[in-house]
Amino acid sequence: MRKNIKTLLTFKVVETALLIEFIMEKMHGISRNRAKALISNRVVLVDNVITTHPLTELKPGQVVQLDRSKHKMSFHSNDLDIVFEDPYLLIIDKRPGLLSMSNNTRQQTVQSVLNRYLEKGGGRNTSHLVHRLDRDTSGLMVYAKDVQTQQSLIHGWQELVTDRRYVALVEGEFEKKQGVIRSWLTEDKRFITHSSPTDNGGKYAVTHYNVLASANGYSLVECELETGRKNQIRVHMAELGHPVVGDSKYGSGKDVIRRLGLHAYMLCFKHPVTGKRLRFETPVPACFEKCLNER
Repeated sequence: MRKNIKTLLTFKVVETALLIEFIMEKMHGISRNRAKALISNRVVLVDNVITTHPLTELKPGQVVQLDRSKHKMSFHSNDLDIVFEDPYLLIIDKRPGLLSMSNNTRQQTVQSVLNRYLEKGGGRNTSHLVHRLDRDTSGLMVYAKDVQTQQSLIHGWQELVTDRRYVALVEGEFEKKQGVIRSWLTEDKRFITHSSPTDNGGKYAVTHYNVLASANGYSLVECELETGRKNQIRVHMAELGHPVVGDSKYGSGKDVIRRLGLHAYMLCFKHPVTGKRLRFETPVPACFEKCLNER
C-alpha cells in the first residue's frame, strides 16, 4: 500500500551532509538528541529506505523523508540496533555477549531478536545469517531476509565486500605503527586457533593493521581484513605480542573494560540485488577510548 503523502515530509539533498545534521537543519533547528531520536525510531527514510544510522552520509540528489504516521513498526532491543533495512537486508550493530545464531531455540541470539521483529511486522520474511561475529565481539553484521539473498551474499562475499574493518583495544604500545600479518591458521580439538608462518594445510589469513593511538600501556588498532578467518584478528594480534584486551583465550591477562576489546566498526559492500554500494560505520566503543584517556 502506498503511504498517504500527507504523512511524509520530503526533502531533497542539495549538498553532502550527515543525516543527523540534515534533519536538524530541516526541522528548524531541533536538538541533536531529538534528531537522533527521530532517526533511531525508524521514521526517517533515505531514497525510500528506512535509515537508522545518524552518521549516514547524504549525497546531492538523494531524497530524505520523515514518516509522521503513528502506525510504524517500532524496534527496541538492549542487545542490538538495526542501522539499515530494505526489502532484502538487515544491517545490525550488536552488543558483546550475544551469539549470532544457535540451534537452541530458547537461547537469545541476534537471529531470534530479528525474527521476532520481522514476525511483529506481519510479513513472511525471516532472518538468515550471512557472516558471524564472535559472541564477545560487538559491531556490524549482515542478515538477509530471504534465502536467495543470503546465498547471493555468501557465495559472492569476496567480490561484493569492498572494505571490512575492526578496531581492537590491545595490550602494549607498538614500535611499528602499521603492517601486514600473513599466516596459515589451524584449529585444534580444543577449538583454539594456531598461526603458522608457513603453509601447514590451514587457511591462509591476511590482516592489515594501523595503530590509531597508544597510551597507558594500551593501543587502539584498526584492523582491515583481507580474509575473514575464525578468530583471525585475535590470533594475529597475539602473534605480534599485543593480545586483545579481555581475550584470555589468546594470552590477555587484563580485563579492564569487562569485555573483549574488539569491535567491527566498518562494513562496505555492493548490494546483491540492487547493485547499490553501501557503507556503514559505527563509533569506537567509549570504553576503548576511556582506557587510553584515563590518567
